[in-house]
Amino acid sequence: MRNWKERLLKSLTVESVQGEPERFDRIQIASCVILLEVAKFDFDFSSIEKETTKAILKNEFAIPEDAIEDLMKISEEKREDSIDLWEFTNVINQNFSREEKIKIIEAAWKIIYADDKLNKYENHYVHVLADLLRLRHDELIDAKLKVLYGDRSEKEED
Repeated sequence: MRNWKERLLKSLTVESVQGEPERFDRIQIASCVILLEVAKFDFDFSSIEKETTKAILKNEFAIPEDAIEDLMKISEEKREDSIDLWEFTNVINQNFSREEKIKIIEAAWKIIYADDKLNKYENHYVHVLADLLRLRHDELIDAKLKVLYGDRSEKEED
């Protein structure tokens, strides 16, 4: 089985309605939709949140830098055409392991804390997201603490 980065990088040539191959697969789009929702959930998509989202897509999800803007645009369009987040979290649930889903939650926390503040809307959203990804509360909190204070297992080894 391929790891999550390989699945994110995999480019399917699925025929779109117009007959042109789509540039991104549904796993990439679902992941990006989730991250964009996190960034915009406080009704303020700041430049720091946008740059953090781009950095996560590039560095952690291995999306080529020249493709990030297109992925974000397509993801925004797909989200506008959807009723709710379930269709995107369902794609993640069908294709990601528990550890990979925790990486999504860690990325969400990084975006939330990019502006050094957590508001009630973001807090609520990340809890809903964890529920949709079928993660336990302790996994959600561990991911938050890892983002805020670093990986405790790394510190214990030092």
